[in-house]
Amino acid sequence: MALAIFDLDNTLIGDDSDYLWGEYLVAEGLVDESEYRQRNEEFYQDYKAARLDIDAYLRFAMSPLPERTPAQWKGIHDKFLTQAIHPVLLPKALDLIEKHRTRGDYLLIITATNGFITRPIAELLQVDEILATDPELVDGHYTGRYLGTPCFGEGKVTNLEQWLQGSPHSLQESYFYSDSINDLPLLERVSHPVAVNPDPRLQALAEERDWPVMDLRDA
Repeated sequence: MALAIFDLDNTLIGDDSDYLWGEYLVAEGLVDESEYRQRNEEFYQDYKAARLDIDAYLRFAMSPLPERTPAQWKGIHDKFLTQAIHPVLLPKALDLIEKHRTRGDYLLIITATNGFITRPIAELLQVDEILATDPELVDGHYTGRYLGTPCFGEGKVTNLEQWLQGSPHSLQESYFYSDSINDLPLLERVSHPVAVNPDPRLQALAEERDWPVMDLRDA
């Protein structure tokens, strides 16, 4: 059984779930529109430019959570899945997941987007496990803080290595699919790195290193 690892945003889905969530909060009037939308856009541009301050971003992204209970947020998130995530599901990505599932591979999403947003998406995609930066809960309420090492850049490697210590899996004959140069540390660790609709820097690197480049968006 091989380990098939997938980035989520702009890899398995055709957009960025973190960014979409921020836009959804604004559209629903759940956050201050002018301030939140501007900061959401700034952080997204920083991510694409590979200069994201992940700690600052996670604190920003999780700041609305203490304002409601987990049960209240679940109802909001269910609506978000229907309105924002279902439209950006990629048939070719679903086929890729199914290909690995049929082979008996273990399906793992590893994402920089926090677990509050992404765990329901992982359930929708029916993968085996997801590694993400999870929000802190104290006495059943969100604090606005996060747990552990952010699952971003080199932190994806750190979180994966910790997970592997308690699992029967290894990186032998492993796959990792990603669109982003931010994922270079993990792409360099697996047996089979695959660039999926890559950003320009990853595209150039994949060509230089003769890594496969895959298009999951072309109909």
